[in-house]
Amino acid sequence: MAINPELLDILACPKCKGDIHLNEAEDGLVCDACKLVYEIRDDIPIMLIEEAKPLATA
Repeated sequence: MAINPELLDILACPKCKGDIHLNEAEDGLVCDACKLVYEIRDDIPIMLIEEAKPLATA
């Protein structure tokens, strides 16, 4: 099951409050401004700054 498009529309990066989008593999949410990826586990986005991974290594 994928992230609900309506949920994706209201989610924002918790660090900069900017827009986020699904990555190509659809297993994470990307903030281009912060260069962070927020993992999606069991169809639940983990929107904790300390759990985010740098975009280059994710």
